[in-house]
Amino acid sequence: MLKGYQSWVFENRPVIVSSAAIVGPDEGLGPLSEDFDIVHGDSTVTQKTWEKAEKTLMEEAAQLAMHKAGITGGQVQFYIGGDLMNQIISNTFAARTLAMPYLGIFGACSTSMEGLALAAQLVDAGAANYAMTGTCSHNSTAEKQFRYPTEYGSQKPPTAQYTVTGAGAAVLAREGDGPVVTAATIGRIVDMGIKDPFNMGAAMAPAAVDTIEAHFRDLHIEPGYYDLIVTGDLAAVGYDIARELFHKHNIPIEQTRYDDCGLMIFNREKQGVQAGGSGCACSAVVTYGHLMKKLRSGELKRILVVATGALLSPLSFQQGESIPCIAHAVAIESGGGIEL
Repeated sequence: MLKGYQSWVFENRPVIVSSAAIVGPDEGLGPLSEDFDIVHGDSTVTQKTWEKAEKTLMEEAAQLAMHKAGITGGQVQFYIGGDLMNQIISNTFAARTLAMPYLGIFGACSTSMEGLALAAQLVDAGAANYAMTGTCSHNSTAEKQFRYPTEYGSQKPPTAQYTVTGAGAAVLAREGDGPVVTAATIGRIVDMGIKDPFNMGAAMAPAAVDTIEAHFRDLHIEPGYYDLIVTGDLAAVGYDIARELFHKHNIPIEQTRYDDCGLMIFNREKQGVQAGGSGCACSAVVTYGHLMKKLRSGELKRILVVATGALLSPLSFQQGESIPCIAHAVAIESGGGIEL
């Protein structure tokens, strides 16, 4: 049901019955490595191109999520997925392999929570018994498409981020065992006029704070309701800006723990990742691997995952456009839920 201006509260509590997180070698060297299902030792994943490797990662994550749920593709009514590639080809071609009804979405790095919110809405409304959502990214495909040819080896500024190689998927059902999706807040476009594609954290931070503020306003709750609020790949620069904006907007973020997927996935002191992680897979693998594990163990009871996206393209950058940004928030709980 609609709550406030831009939020949904899911009365039937769609269950995340399974999730899968698969990553590449750099992510496997980070602090969350033990929480991923598969860590590939080679970022090519035995494929001939980076793009085919990214598609393979998505296929593997989706198939593993279904296997863990104990279902087949024929039982999934809808697969909702997207990625960073032109025409979301990684998910489109993965959906070809999966051979199930497919809804392709593009939210850049916010795609993970956009997909989860939509899948939860389908299940909550009774439009699906099972819905699966997934997203992926690959460091080399993103570099090739959005920046410079990988072979060029261009030097990046400290504000730049390192695209995560990986894929995450989740299966939602009306009944089952697992954390439940209780609410979602759909973000709006926020554009502060930033044009530097190597400073996406600064561009996306205002969108993250805008959505979080809307979530609290619509649901009449405060940050302390959650054990953890985590943004998706603002990394070091955007994380600090978000904290400043929370203070400016009188949002008492100190009531809870606030973290960022882009800071959690890598060890910035030991790995050459500039400001931290980014990419569609960043929030996806952290959520569907690390955070799901903590929810299932009871270490976390209630979390708010706010995936952020910079909605630029090579074409928009070449035309001198600024970077429109968005953030989508999804509340996931191990029990109980928001009072209607």
